[in-house]
Amino acid sequence: MFDRIGKKLYLTTQGEHFKPYAEQIINLLHTSKEHIKQLDNLSHGTLSYGASNFVGVYLLSAILSDFNHKYPGIKINMNIISSNHLIQMLETHKVEFLVLSDRIPIDENRFHCKTFYQDELVLIANKHHPLAQKDSCTLTDLVDETWILKPNKSATRSYLEEEFKKYGFIFPNYMEISNLEAIKQAVIHGLGISVVSSLAIKQEIESGILVEIPIKGIHFRRGIRYVYQKGIHLSPAAKEFIAMLDEKLI
Repeated sequence: MFDRIGKKLYLTTQGEHFKPYAEQIINLLHTSKEHIKQLDNLSHGTLSYGASNFVGVYLLSAILSDFNHKYPGIKINMNIISSNHLIQMLETHKVEFLVLSDRIPIDENRFHCKTFYQDELVLIANKHHPLAQKDSCTLTDLVDETWILKPNKSATRSYLEEEFKKYGFIFPNYMEISNLEAIKQAVIHGLGISVVSSLAIKQEIESGILVEIPIKGIHFRRGIRYVYQKGIHLSPAAKEFIAMLDEKLI
């Protein structure tokens, strides 16, 4: 499994192949200990899961608050990283479940998936933008606008491109920004318009620094779902948290 060179050890080819199995074994052992701790009650233990950026930052905060109030002894470990890394963490049992967009491909033969929330995406503009003075707009109104979009390989970008193509619309001019907060700031400072989750801009809409503009005849919705491996035993804390997600069914 190892090569010794001088005073250092290096994994052999066989060691590299065995490494993910060893990680799974160690993580499963840790998970089993957590499950045993939580059998009698949820006065202590750990809730470990992964979430995509939008979901972790904007959607789960209120549910986490309710969970923490009900079970203050449970340590919460939420990992907010890219979808590819999240799936790797789930496969190696570093987290018990994931919460992410249904636009992210998941092998449903291996994983149990359930959509518990429908997220609405809306068009936003700076409060001084000409579109902000309208009650609604058409796709024709958007042809000459600069769009602030996620990078080409993101699930949100792919979804929006697919939806707009249904109406024969292709983004003419755009700027790519990978971070949602940075996208909001770009729109606030007049760099362009964007389509983002209504949850992500709730405070900015209420304060009046951003304006939501309906597009006539067009609505964007994506499902948010939780995912865990089939055939595994979820911890009592994970089951309780997922039950709280199910209560949010929309």
